[in-house]
Amino acid sequence: MNRRNFLHKSFCVSAGMLTLPMYAGAYRFDMSKDLIIGHNTHQYKVDLNWGNLNASEVPVKDCHEIIQDSKGRIVLLTNHIKNNIIIYDKSGKLLDTWGTTYPGAHGLTLAVENGEDFLFITDYERHQVIKTTIDGKVVLTVDYPTDSGKYKTKEEYKPTETTVLENGDFYVADGYGNQFISHYNHKGELLNVFGGRGTGNDQFLNAHGICVDQRDKENPVLLITAREQNVLKRFSLAGEYLSSIEVPGALICRPVIHKEEIYFAVLKSKGSTHDASGFLLIMNDKNEVVSCPGATKPVYENNQLSELYQSIKLFQHPHDVCIDEDDNIYVAQWNSGQTYPIKLTRV
Repeated sequence: MNRRNFLHKSFCVSAGMLTLPMYAGAYRFDMSKDLIIGHNTHQYKVDLNWGNLNASEVPVKDCHEIIQDSKGRIVLLTNHIKNNIIIYDKSGKLLDTWGTTYPGAHGLTLAVENGEDFLFITDYERHQVIKTTIDGKVVLTVDYPTDSGKYKTKEEYKPTETTVLENGDFYVADGYGNQFISHYNHKGELLNVFGGRGTGNDQFLNAHGICVDQRDKENPVLLITAREQNVLKRFSLAGEYLSSIEVPGALICRPVIHKEEIYFAVLKSKGSTHDASGFLLIMNDKNEVVSCPGATKPVYENNQLSELYQSIKLFQHPHDVCIDEDDNIYVAQWNSGQTYPIKLTRV
């Protein structure tokens, strides 16, 4: 069964629950028309056909992350070693593929240096971070941080994400390993390590994603997801814990900042009885949740966000989002039956 037919049947099964009062206004649902999801000012039309390719020629396995490069192209990371990188134009047309040596390809971050695009790829099976040109030439490989004293073997190091500062410094989140955040200079020399596994404010259970938040130009901070704890944590660039933002029920992947807002793929709903229960989550400039495409409407009671959960069977383990200059969202999914990205067009 192809993705479109599978999702059509899922929508029909789900339609009944959309008639319940608690979902009133959350979705305009009519299979003869466009499916619109989301809340408040952030609503989107679903495109299930965007980016679909011939799987025998350009296969995907887990579509872990997706970004837009300086030319406006959409770059998808998959851990299928026939083509780890798939490059589309914004219409979903295939432009290029490369990469056969990244079996644990997980994190994908764009860095622009002197007008040239570079990619930072984390590979948890290789236990490395690899910096490449946009067409795949390796320019830097970073192994596990032996000098930190936090790792006995490379197998303890399973990096999931990076973020890059304007001066070339970068941070690596070891979300599947010992849960430390490592800070490097542009040469790949270790500067600092903080975090680690635990439930303290400055610790993590699944430090899955990281990004630098420069919305306040005078006070840039790091945003790091503690996915299993349903928490987004804020740290100084020196690694000092600042505060936490709770998102009850949402196993959030990496934060993606677009304009003044933060976007997340939510792998699944914490209390769901099935794993394929993910959705998207959008925060405004005050770090308040304003829309959850595919999930219940965000509601605050006494300044506390009510628990969120999937309300329509659309997404299967969404793992990352990319937002283009028109505010459209491209959604990459892990463990989703080898499906290509879904596009959401802002309405």
